[in-house]
Amino acid sequence: MNVRIPNILRRTLKRIVFHGSARYCPVCGASVRLFHPHGLTLRPDACCPVCNSLERHRFALTFLQRATNLFDGRPKRMLHFAPEAAFERRFRRLRGLDYLTADLEDPRAMVKVDITDIPYDDASFDVVYCSHVLEHVADDRRALRELYRILRPGGWMVVLVPITAARTFEDPSVRDPAERRRLFGQPDHVRVYGPDFAQRAAEPGFNVREVTAAALLGDAEAIRRGVRHEQLFFCRKPQTTAHGASPSAATHHHHPLGRAA
Repeated sequence: MNVRIPNILRRTLKRIVFHGSARYCPVCGASVRLFHPHGLTLRPDACCPVCNSLERHRFALTFLQRATNLFDGRPKRMLHFAPEAAFERRFRRLRGLDYLTADLEDPRAMVKVDITDIPYDDASFDVVYCSHVLEHVADDRRALRELYRILRPGGWMVVLVPITAARTFEDPSVRDPAERRRLFGQPDHVRVYGPDFAQRAAEPGFNVREVTAAALLGDAEAIRRGVRHEQLFFCRKPQTTAHGASPSAATHHHHPLGRAA
C-alpha cells in the first residue's frame, strides 16, 4: 500500500535527515550538511535535498533579496517568465507586488506569451525576471528588445542564461535535436552563450552589470549556498534617453493574448 506523505511533512523529515551546517539553502531556509549532485554531468553541490532548488535558484533569490528593491513592500508590477514554482509561491505573497507569470507553453503560467512579441504596452512593468529562457529562443535579440520596451524607465530586469562557452555561438540551420544537444548542450537549446552575453543584452539600451556569486557573497558564503560558479545579469532601463525623453515615449498596442510561436 502506497502512503502519500504531505509535502510539508516530507520537507520536515528531509530537514531532519539532512540537517547540518555546511550548506544553507535560501529558497527553503534549510541548513543541511550537503547538496546533491545534479544533471547529466552530476554537477557537485547542485541540488538542495529539502526543496530541490538548484544553484541558479539559490543565487538569484539571494541577489533579489540583497541587491534589489523587490521585497521593500512598495507598489510595483513584475513579469516573471517561465516561473519556478518555489519563486512563484513566494512572489505571489509579496506586499505591494502586482505579480504576473508568463510562458508560451506552460499551462500553469497566468498568461500565454511569446517573449519575442509581448502583448503589453510600453513601460508596463517595473521588474522582469527571466531565467534560463533566452537560450531556447530563436531570436533572442528581438526578445531583449521587447523586454526593454515593456519596462518602465528606471525599471530593472534580472536575466540568467547558462554561460558555457568562451563566446556566444549559434547556428540557426541546426534543427536536429541530437546535433543541438551536441553543439548546444540540450536538444531544445538554440545557442550557447559566452560572457559576451552582457554586450548582447546591452544592445536595446540596458545598462548591464554582470554579478558573480563571489563578488556578491564572498567565496565562503558562495560555497555555503552552493552557488560558487553562478552569475547573473542585472539590466536596468535608463530613466531617460541621452536627449532627455523617456525611452518609451511611444506606446505599442498588442492583442491581449499575444501570439504563439
